[in-house]
Amino acid sequence: MPVAHRAGKEKNMSVVNLPSLEELLKHGVHFGHKTSKRYPKASSYIHTERNGVHIIDLQKTVEGLTKALAFVENVAKSGGVILFIGSKKQAKEIVKSSAQSCHMPYIIGRWLGGTFTNFENIVKLTRKLEKMEKDEEDGAWEVYTKKEQVTFKKELTKLNDNVGGLTLMKRLPQAIFVVDIKKEKTAISEANKIGIPVIAMVDTNVNPELVTYPIPANDDAVKSIEIITQLIAETIKRSRLQ
Repeated sequence: MPVAHRAGKEKNMSVVNLPSLEELLKHGVHFGHKTSKRYPKASSYIHTERNGVHIIDLQKTVEGLTKALAFVENVAKSGGVILFIGSKKQAKEIVKSSAQSCHMPYIIGRWLGGTFTNFENIVKLTRKLEKMEKDEEDGAWEVYTKKEQVTFKKELTKLNDNVGGLTLMKRLPQAIFVVDIKKEKTAISEANKIGIPVIAMVDTNVNPELVTYPIPANDDAVKSIEIITQLIAETIKRSRLQ
């Protein structure tokens, strides 16, 4: 199987080297869903079918990555914010660690309705979280009873679960990166409603037309999620150094 072009040799390509087709194969990026689950508009990036499972055309994956990473680079260079979203079990830790590595906000828990359309409320929650964390650290809770402190701790834990990854997001993001657009359909809907560009891994069971920068890829396998998500994060980090 031929090797993909390297990033530095192409116009408007990312500051990071694109993985070769062999590397994408090794990470299982090519495995789609069962043929019965195919979304009609996903046909353009399906290469073939094997044992009842669709195989993604990795050349299309490279094309999608090329466009997506070039966009990510431009956003990062201009100081923009990209929100990482991935709440499925196998994506959570990858999304969190990748976002933290490039100092970007993230959501790995339940999407709060109105996160974009009622953003002022999210800002209030993150400020409350930061204040509660500071009060706990400074010992301000010690004047309260143990029962009250337990109540505060429960509230703090809940706030952390809901908006802990959003404390860096002081304004609406310039884009979002999503691992599974079917699972994160509410986030996709809100982003599209207010015109926030969507970068996302798109498997064979979803509509790629909902995404501004689709990256045809297996969105279920840990290694596939890892290689794509880390490429996004690495592009952000390197772009800031230029």
